[in-house]
Amino acid sequence: MCRFGVLTASDRASSGDYDDLSGPAIVGFLEDAMTSPWEVVRRLVPDERDEIERVLAELVDSEGCSVVVTTGGTGPAPRDVTPEATEAVCERMLPGFGEQMRAISLRHVPTAVLSRQTAGIRGSSLILNLPGSPRSIREILDEIFAAVPYCVDLIGGPYITTDESVVDVFRPPHARRE
Repeated sequence: MCRFGVLTASDRASSGDYDDLSGPAIVGFLEDAMTSPWEVVRRLVPDERDEIERVLAELVDSEGCSVVVTTGGTGPAPRDVTPEATEAVCERMLPGFGEQMRAISLRHVPTAVLSRQTAGIRGSSLILNLPGSPRSIREILDEIFAAVPYCVDLIGGPYITTDESVVDVFRPPHARRE
């Protein structure tokens, strides 16, 4: 069973000024894509670096999430601190994810160059930072998720399978389980 953490970082959503649509967009993708057993643990926090760090660590260390997907706080505004919080709790960073996420978004909006999306590893868990737009979340996950299951394999997490019509997972031939 793969546990997914979904963390929304948003001052306004956490204070109730508006509904969090980004966290549910991530869960919606998982509902469409996943075929192996999974469950989700959701959190909603303000754009406070210490709080984001605490919850990321909790999702991995206490909740046992093998993949944590964040949304929000990846822009250049002073309160956008999710990448810094992610880097603080990760042992290793995976810059290729951020590069690819920006490349995907640049096909849709020129302001994607402002994004500071990143990814890293804490223990045997993958942490991915996504933007706060539900539309962007889906565009990005539709493409990058193909690499997520093999990454999780390599860091010691559970074997993840997906509906190939939604996302066709890539694993090298020597790494495939039948």
